[in-house]
Amino acid sequence: MKPNSLRETITRAAQLLADAGVSSPLVDARLIASHLIGITPMELVFAEPPAGFDDHYAILISRRAKREPLQHILGTAPFGVHDFRVGPGVFIPRPETEVLAEWAVDLKPSGTVVDFGTGSGALAIYIAERARPAQVIGVEKSDVAVAAARENAAPFPNVRIIQGDMTDPGLLEELTGTVELIVANPPYVPFVPEEAGELEPEVYHDPLDAVFSGDDGMDAIRGLIPVAARLLAPGGALGIEHDDTTAELTRQLVEADGSFGDIRNMADLTGRKRFVTASKLSTN
Repeated sequence: MKPNSLRETITRAAQLLADAGVSSPLVDARLIASHLIGITPMELVFAEPPAGFDDHYAILISRRAKREPLQHILGTAPFGVHDFRVGPGVFIPRPETEVLAEWAVDLKPSGTVVDFGTGSGALAIYIAERARPAQVIGVEKSDVAVAAARENAAPFPNVRIIQGDMTDPGLLEELTGTVELIVANPPYVPFVPEEAGELEPEVYHDPLDAVFSGDDGMDAIRGLIPVAARLLAPGGALGIEHDDTTAELTRQLVEADGSFGDIRNMADLTGRKRFVTASKLSTN
């Protein structure tokens, strides 16, 4: 196949993806092609695809046209400067969570940091790499996600992945009152059945219990706030990601716990309120 015919193949694939409702069809078509060839997208213009490329490419494009997430097809998802292993059963990290990661890093933690609902481990690793000598513990309930997070975290000695439930009142009991910082990207979407057609089909390829949290999306947040209050040392910080429709409710729940002060809403890069931050009050 000559480079110009590769370009035509990618163009046809992009049209197929556009017809299927994929939001970034040309980008996805190029990424899938570069993944198969083992080069960067910028190098496609000079590429000579290997034998069998057309058949393999058609299979992957067909999967994407059925709205399987691009990250599942590629096997990785970017977050910060790294690509993390993901796949069925592992929540795909989203770019907006990098706002929470940067907030955490700006606090310059040096003690114990806990990441509730670590999924692929992306948020925990982001903080651990930028905030040494902090020791970061990623908490994840899913067996599949724990395995992926441990693989992703293997190169980072200051990250430990444990299996647990962020709403468990006895979680990390040995760390009660000693944690410097807690970040949480819990399930927070109000449940919507797939057949309702209100959400992008890709959402339903994520583990549903990592996306949805009861009819109002708040079950996990309600449960994690008292756990965070117990674990944090006086002056310790809490940052929670939430749905853009529940900013006020999340702030009210943190306030109602009575353990936190300096409670603030924080916006994502589009200006939507997507996070609540707070500081643990002194018990004295």
